Amino acid sequence: MTPASPHPWLTFSAPVAAARARGRPLVALESTIIAHGMPYPENVRTALEVQGLIRDLGAEPATVAVMDGRIRIGLSDDELERLGRPGEVAKVSRRDLPAVLAGGGLGATTVAGTMICAALAGIEVFVTGGIGGVHRGAAHSFDISADLQELARTSVAVVCAGAKSILDIGLTLEYLETHGVPVLSCGQDNFAAFYTRDSGFRADYRLDDAAAQARFIRTKWRLGLAGGVVLSTPVPAEAAMPEDEIDALTRQALREADEQGVHGKAVTPFLLSRIKALTGGRSLATNIALVRHNAEVGARLAVALAATG
Repeated sequence: MTPASPHPWLTFSAPVAAARARGRPLVALESTIIAHGMPYPENVRTALEVQGLIRDLGAEPATVAVMDGRIRIGLSDDELERLGRPGEVAKVSRRDLPAVLAGGGLGATTVAGTMICAALAGIEVFVTGGIGGVHRGAAHSFDISADLQELARTSVAVVCAGAKSILDIGLTLEYLETHGVPVLSCGQDNFAAFYTRDSGFRADYRLDDAAAQARFIRTKWRLGLAGGVVLSTPVPAEAAMPEDEIDALTRQALREADEQGVHGKAVTPFLLSRIKALTGGRSLATNIALVRHNAEVGARLAVALAATG
């Protein structure tokens, strides 16, 4: 598929522009994981490592952010530092994108925000850590991530380590099914659960080979079935955390969030930070390992999709 014409709000980095000109496959990367998902300097170091992994596998990384009134597709090392250092960086989802662009602010894109920007740039594959979803207790709070609705409407393949275990994964998968979003699994039958390999819920289809994944995705879109595809791949076994431990710590962190009045888009960063503290940093090592692995799977998918034309 030929990349879409540049959108007036987009600015491509020199490496991304060169890759587009040569027809080299692109892989979008979110920036919320840099600004809000990991502490400095591990966040910037991981971002650079992930970019290198993607290049080594034949694709070009395109980290997405909002800077100085522009949607940036691809960031320099200095711009990654700017996002990664502690400071005021807006968390940009669908509803926030116009405000941050119009105001000329600095924003890190979520899964939903990155999907929108990737689609504008003609990028078909996006790598993240874990997708958002239906939060525990959503029957009372109505707290459902905008990521899920974006997956229902925006035609980008999202490679992830499943959904974060702080969520209600069963309801998340039910929501995706209702909206016709296919959930693929790579490497196992079941959907992954971020820190742990197995959520206990089966994915719709298991496709371990990048060429098979690409054929599925290309067929979906050529049928005119708009919307995304979730490709779940589990964290490497040596980096996974015990399910019982992470579940107990998640429940504790959720209680603390409720007691402190944390709600809305502040919940996920709070929970990830608390779980990191409660595990003595072990959860951060798991997070880094799964992002690296997702990048490898996503790069292979992007190369395979490019080969389908």
